[in-house]
Amino acid sequence: MNRIAREGMVFSSGYCPAPICTPTRRSVLVGATTARCGTEFDSSLRPEGEYIPHEHLTIPNALKQADASYMAAHFGKWGELMISTPEQCGYDVSDGMTGNIDGGRGRGRFPFARNEDGDFFHFEDDPKRTPSVTDRAIDFMKSAERADRPFYLQVSYYAVHTIRIELMEKTLEKYNQKGIPDRCYTQAWAGMLEELDQGVGRLLDAIDELNTGENTYVFFTSDNGCPADRSRDGTVRNPVGGPLYNNHPLRRGKQELWEGGIRVPFMVRGPGVPQGAYCHEPVAGYDLLPTFYDLAGGEKALPDEVDGVSLRPLLDNDPATVFTRPFGALIFHRPNARSGPNASAIRQGNHKLYVAWKEGGGVDASGIASRFLVDLSQDIGEENNLIRQNPELASQLEKKLLDYLKAVNAEIP
Repeated sequence: MNRIAREGMVFSSGYCPAPICTPTRRSVLVGATTARCGTEFDSSLRPEGEYIPHEHLTIPNALKQADASYMAAHFGKWGELMISTPEQCGYDVSDGMTGNIDGGRGRGRFPFARNEDGDFFHFEDDPKRTPSVTDRAIDFMKSAERADRPFYLQVSYYAVHTIRIELMEKTLEKYNQKGIPDRCYTQAWAGMLEELDQGVGRLLDAIDELNTGENTYVFFTSDNGCPADRSRDGTVRNPVGGPLYNNHPLRRGKQELWEGGIRVPFMVRGPGVPQGAYCHEPVAGYDLLPTFYDLAGGEKALPDEVDGVSLRPLLDNDPATVFTRPFGALIFHRPNARSGPNASAIRQGNHKLYVAWKEGGGVDASGIASRFLVDLSQDIGEENNLIRQNPELASQLEKKLLDYLKAVNAEIP
């Protein structure tokens, strides 16, 4: 992962479209905000009914629209309740409609144990299926190279989901010897992360060995933030004098629209991308479809329901480049959360407004954090509410958010 950053560009304000997995994966697939394509695992909560991905433009089909010779593959986790199969969405090869269970959940035939920190983990030759997913991905790249065809490959690793921790025993031994982690994680989880990192490294090596690096872009991101502020015993621990919170210095985590839940790694290396570069423009996973379409030479206008914009102008890191987002802001929406608060958020420039929803609809202005305005360039931890200092900006952002939600007929509580 550090290699991608070293050889390419890091987007310091990269976001996943949702604080949980399936809505993010659906959003990335179709290039639309979750307000438009579904905010929960089940997309039938939308007023317009169930959102069926293959009835809309998807990344593989957008690339084939740009160049009909594209081959597309998806390996690893597809997502829970995605409705459409990878093949229906334009993938030529895939692992099928896989979810968390395919990454190891519930498989009890392997040796497993509970360590002193309460984590279940087990050992096997293919932990979290990281090695075998990587093998299939490399084989696909080789087949595309033999066929002399351009390819799109999405590798959705099951690691590092904590529903079950899997790793090699030798990796666990290595991390047990390192002592207490500096975050509220366990040695077993840290080892699982290293094995994911090895899979990513093998993909980069294969690209280089196939001599496709000069015309291949590699994007790396995540589908949500990690669980929030969880210490080893399940309680929130003051980080002073002990391990830091999981997402320090970001606030909260998975399930929520605070930065810890939606701000994620977002990196790219590829032709013309300067090495070791940083870009501070806010970007989101739903920008990937228009970006890939642009990089593949797509010329036909994309449908209006595509909310993302091409990030291609940012990849050369030229200060003179003018980058515009027609709507001018990123939108996050989760009004019917199975877990976590019902909320929405909008980020415009450095400012982010977080609003909570009342049951039955309407913005809740009753609590201290129900309407929260922050300047992320000064307060990345979202500690200081600027509502009283700048009520006009808060009102403007709230109106922009609500107008968008109304325009796309988004879910309400």
